[in-house]
Amino acid sequence: MIKKEYPLEGELIVGTVVKVQNFGAFVTLDEYPKKEGFIHIAEIATGWVKRIRNHIKEKQKIVCKVMHVDQAKNHIDLSLKRVNEHQKRDKIQEWKNSQKADKLLEMVAKQIGKTIEQCYEEFASDLIKKYGFLYAAFDEAAYDPETLKNDGFKGDWLKDFVEVAKTNISIPFVDIKGYLNVTSWLPDGISYIRNILLKAENSEYEDVEIQIKYIGAPQYMITVKAPDYKIAEEELKKTVEKIKESIKKYNGDCEFHRKLEE
Repeated sequence: MIKKEYPLEGELIVGTVVKVQNFGAFVTLDEYPKKEGFIHIAEIATGWVKRIRNHIKEKQKIVCKVMHVDQAKNHIDLSLKRVNEHQKRDKIQEWKNSQKADKLLEMVAKQIGKTIEQCYEEFASDLIKKYGFLYAAFDEAAYDPETLKNDGFKGDWLKDFVEVAKTNISIPFVDIKGYLNVTSWLPDGISYIRNILLKAENSEYEDVEIQIKYIGAPQYMITVKAPDYKIAEEELKKTVEKIKESIKKYNGDCEFHRKLEE
């Protein structure tokens, strides 16, 4: 990915430790070629650092926060202790996605017979402006091939871009489940319950799968598979509400539980 020459103060960067001394450590910035930063021992860890090598070692991949940038002196101050575990995980994943996006763009460039620079000029820079990251554009294209077109992107490159995305990115899905107690006091209540639950398995979304399995009267297990937890939870809630409303018409009731009742 084409980036600015220097990182910004406050930015999180991925780096590789190249030298550790008693007073601090020198780190190459993986996302900024030929740039090196320094972590003073006071910024290695919270509290007193007795032995710096207990906290950081050569060749170690780390996530740091940029504290100060002096472009005139080509000096960058970094902090290791000011990055929490959540920030570290997110940054590492972002960095991995960025590396993968660069490789995918190389594949697109090869297929359409253009250089990386030409691809950035023609469409990649605009994709980054729209989706925040180049990988996000590939992810959107893999999830729904029509997304980029619907967002106004067009050109001979689009078909190859979508093809590379679909071939190389697997959309992750999540599964959540819960349990239902469904009853009906009508003589043929079990038939009504069966029909209601069968209809409830139908989702309005192609990428959402709902399954309801019988455990033992009156308990059923409901499983929702979706692209992410938010969608899964929303679909689970909607399905349960649909069942509750439907069973009322047949002198019945529905209770939802996260865990299986003994």
